Amino acid sequence: MIFTAVVHQENDIFVAECPEVGSVSQGMNLNEALDNLKEATELYLDEVEYIPKGRTFVTTFEAAYHV
Repeated sequence: MIFTAVVHQENDIFVAECPEVGSVSQGMNLNEALDNLKEATELYLDEVEYIPKGRTFVTTFEAAYHV
């Protein structure tokens, strides 16, 4: 199955989340975070019956930011 990975950096680590499943993991670099997310998602799917709800829609938006 193909899942979405949303990744952001928090200080020295990368945090990766799979919004379809809700699994989250981290790593010291992007590849490690994605590898760990894949492992966490597979472990979750081994324990829970996953019912696909369709692909996650990812987009951007603009917000005002006042300094």
